[in-house]
Amino acid sequence: MIGFSAMSSPKITRYALVGCGGRGIGMFAQPIVKNFASTAVLVGICDVNEGRMAYLNRALGTKAPAFKDFDRMLKETKPDVVIIATKDSLHHEFILKSFEAGCDAISEKPMTTDDEKCRAILAAEKKTGRKVTVTFNYRFVPYVTRIRELLAKKTIGKILSVDFNYQLDRKHGADYFRRWHRRKENSGGLLVHKSTHHFDLVNWLLGQEPTEVFAYGSLQFYGPTRKERGKNCRTCKHTKTCEFYYDITAPTAVGALIDNNALYAKVEHYDGYQRDGCVFDPEIDIEDTMNLVVRYSKGAQMSYSLNAHCIYEGWRMAFNGTEGRLECSEWHSGPYVVSDQQPQNILIYRPDKSVETIGVLVDHSSGHGGGDARLHKMLFDQPQPDPLGHMASSRAGAMSILTGVAANHSLASGKPIRLADLLKG
Repeated sequence: MIGFSAMSSPKITRYALVGCGGRGIGMFAQPIVKNFASTAVLVGICDVNEGRMAYLNRALGTKAPAFKDFDRMLKETKPDVVIIATKDSLHHEFILKSFEAGCDAISEKPMTTDDEKCRAILAAEKKTGRKVTVTFNYRFVPYVTRIRELLAKKTIGKILSVDFNYQLDRKHGADYFRRWHRRKENSGGLLVHKSTHHFDLVNWLLGQEPTEVFAYGSLQFYGPTRKERGKNCRTCKHTKTCEFYYDITAPTAVGALIDNNALYAKVEHYDGYQRDGCVFDPEIDIEDTMNLVVRYSKGAQMSYSLNAHCIYEGWRMAFNGTEGRLECSEWHSGPYVVSDQQPQNILIYRPDKSVETIGVLVDHSSGHGGGDARLHKMLFDQPQPDPLGHMASSRAGAMSILTGVAANHSLASGKPIRLADLLKG
């Protein structure tokens, strides 16, 4: 664990946060302040937009010292750990500076966006002796944890292949094309920003590392595919007819932590960032339709697809083994959503044609199917046992992003890409 001694009375770990958007506030700052005051303290916050920092302190009822200068924050607040929740393409800069200042780092996924930056992080970690933890909250979902347990017990024998299909609906999927994520230079595209969750999940469930990737991908639905478009939703003349109209000024639900109007629209004059960009803007250069084939270190293969324009949202995954097939799925919108009163099923098909159904109750007590609260406890509480290896190191962070990075190289070259070549440079 990060920053704790083995003493019975835990040290209070000093955390600094860089990146005060919705993710930084909801995923990191709030749990530190509200749930882990006996083991953690937020000693400083940093963002290029002073309005977002002021919002954080108002929303959480805190008076965390606010800095636009990251180096100054490190010098004045002397954190033990720096939490990085900025634009993806900047993660490496703050990780490296944190190491140089003698701090460990917690990075929002993805750890970074390309192979050069990834190599720099791994080299700096080795040189300084510091470490970065990547927050893959999806590992902590009870349903996913049960799948991991079953596969680790070789319930279906040796795993030979994986089929994985992820569908983003036209609400969640479209949102990536409104924000800074829509430029590959910022996010690495969805194959890095979004799929890093999926690739890490498969790596963890298989207990194998990816070795080679071949990919197809294209921008077919969003981007300049229709003439009826504007620069952003607030100023667009097609608000009454566009099914993707997003009113960032709409009132937020009572009790909600994040008010996008107050956190983004009302403070955009500080840095010019607009949260409600048109999803049909010609500047969009990331893919919305993607297919991959991946090889793994112990012989398994995966076929993977990600589509960001589907009618409903969720995923299906199947593991084909020497002794059977395990099927699982999770749905976030649409007709297959499982309520918290009903189990979410794992199906195991065996060679004798029997079928075993294993139900796991859905946990809505925190975000991401209960995964967020479990991750927070591992991050911010006293040291916890971790027999299944839920916590992700820089190696896990590298293996997940490099699958997507290799896919980007494959899209550009039309050739399969070996991850070993990316690690070597």
